[in-house]
Amino acid sequence: MTTANYRRSIPDLFRDLLVQLVTLLRMEGELARTEMSEKLGQLARSTAVLVAGAVILIPALVVLLEAAVAALVKAGFESYLAALIAGGAALIVGIILLVAGARSIRVRNLAPRRTIDNLQRDVNVAADRMRTDHEIQRTS
Repeated sequence: MTTANYRRSIPDLFRDLLVQLVTLLRMEGELARTEMSEKLGQLARSTAVLVAGAVILIPALVVLLEAAVAALVKAGFESYLAALIAGGAALIVGIILLVAGARSIRVRNLAPRRTIDNLQRDVNVAADRMRTDHEIQRTS
């Protein structure tokens, strides 16, 4: 920077600070909107794939459970007991899968990490700049 920048009046410095702050906030807001749009698009695509997989797996599971019941009946179990065993096993597996899926969907995965990192970097740069400018003003 030139020394002329250090001889500006305080109102000029505050005006420049306000202009730069507004520009920075606008740019960070645009980045946050873009990043959130990307994250929501990713979430929508993942959800669509999950739903499609579930729609295909449900009839397959019904057929497999019917086969398990038939096998248990052929092995000598009463039909009601065979259905209870097969249904109970499916219930336990389903609960385990639901819990695992719920744990994998975290809000922090949707957070705009790049925007947060940029804002933190901006705060650090501004603080360093203010310290440097203050030290230069004191030594002049």
